[in-house]
Amino acid sequence: MKTKLCDINPAAIEKLPEFTGDKSGIGVHYIDAYLKPMNTKLEDGTPVKCKRRGLKVVLSAGARKGEGLMRRLAVSKDPVVMLDAALREAATAAGIELSVEDNAIFITH
Repeated sequence: MKTKLCDINPAAIEKLPEFTGDKSGIGVHYIDAYLKPMNTKLEDGTPVKCKRRGLKVVLSAGARKGEGLMRRLAVSKDPVVMLDAALREAATAAGIELSVEDNAIFITH
């Protein structure tokens, strides 16, 4: 069942390393701003949480949980590309699917 999780935070783009003093190498300010609206409940009451813990992105939807790693060298130095790959990895590990369409994030579980 495909459900809209949240709208993409338009202010997250302003948190990219080239616009801030972020020296982390992975764009932690951007990642945190992007993930914040993903912490919500679905229409059926299932809680969805997405957090960054160091280089890990942890995604959970109800009892399902998965982790993705921010891979700077293997994927890209661009935080947008790194985060997308880490979210896909976490979603796959959790057995769910995330998709981005029309400035919104959708979850299929």
